[in-house]
Amino acid sequence: MDAGGIHYRRSPPLTNDALAALFRSAWPAHAERDFAPVLERSLAWIAAFDGARLVGFVNVAWDGGRHGFVLDPTVHPDYRRRGIGSALLRHAADLARERGLEWLHVDFAPELEPFYRAAGFRETAAGLLRLREEPSGSP
Repeated sequence: MDAGGIHYRRSPPLTNDALAALFRSAWPAHAERDFAPVLERSLAWIAAFDGARLVGFVNVAWDGGRHGFVLDPTVHPDYRRRGIGSALLRHAADLARERGLEWLHVDFAPELEPFYRAAGFRETAAGLLRLREEPSGSP
């Protein structure tokens, strides 16, 4: 258990309903999807719980080697500004380090730079190719 009574668990079983409810609350343009294929291919994920309620999530994808990727960091709006997002990133980094990864990548909007810098991420040059248009605000 971390501060504030929030429990963090590594790769717990999560239902589509629980993840969809969290993503709908945090991302107004969230499009329903099946999370099972994503989680099956992940290195791991970290989930934050208040009791039995899922209030935070981050996925750690990987390339099968030394590079991990932070995807879908999400905190329920009622639980923001309590350090849950930062804790999710710390747990993700610890897990990636323990599994032998050398690098942990993250993409973020410019306004989130202070948050990710505080978590230890540094700016790097990268390329991005949009393959199809997504609804605005959708992870």
